[in-house]
Amino acid sequence: MANRRNFIKNSLGLAAGVLIAKNTGATESLLGLGQTAFKFEMEPLGYAFNALEGAIDAQTMQIHYERHYGAYVKNANDAIVEEKVQAKDAKSIFKSMDKYSAKLRNNAGGAFNHAMFWTLLRPAKADNKPNGPLLQAINKDFGGFDQFKEQFAKAATSQFGSGWAWLVVENGKLKVGGTPNQDNPLMKGVALQGKPILGLDVWEHAYYLKYQNKRPDYVGNFWSIVNWDQVQKYYDAK
Repeated sequence: MANRRNFIKNSLGLAAGVLIAKNTGATESLLGLGQTAFKFEMEPLGYAFNALEGAIDAQTMQIHYERHYGAYVKNANDAIVEEKVQAKDAKSIFKSMDKYSAKLRNNAGGAFNHAMFWTLLRPAKADNKPNGPLLQAINKDFGGFDQFKEQFAKAATSQFGSGWAWLVVENGKLKVGGTPNQDNPLMKGVALQGKPILGLDVWEHAYYLKYQNKRPDYVGNFWSIVNWDQVQKYYDAK
């Protein structure tokens, strides 16, 4: 639980490491101290596989977490060893993404994106929406919460093939967009740049068992399970 709390606190602050490195104390690894080679570890899901039923079914969650996420973490760490990557955290890898292989790009992105995604979900709530400074920023930058949802849903449903939809902060302003495959807005050279605070996986493995080809239905049900408290923490993080 300590590692998860540290991840939530620091992952998008980005002055510290994004994921816990092996064989170091939590404080040292998150600060990038005392470690020679960063590696990804599987972050705990934090809730049961069936906790999101109604929006995401238990079988999808289990396969998504154990098989897809697990494979990204393993393959990312294999690529780090193979390519002799010396990095203090995931951010350092993403900033130099053009130097590395497609294997590392895809799998490091997958490991990071999913670790963040799990924290952005919680059991469904009625009238689920943000409040406070985050809602104020959404109203200011999008003209209202409903308008934001429309723009985010458009980014999610129009992302061709596999990818992600994101809400990011760039230069103090909120904006939405999409990235292909396992790219994210922290990667060098990606069209959508900024600090991600909300992401939605629109790969078919994230929804196909329940929704088949009806991605808009998956996106529509996503709003009931967004952990807006966590999004607010990512928004507040420096």
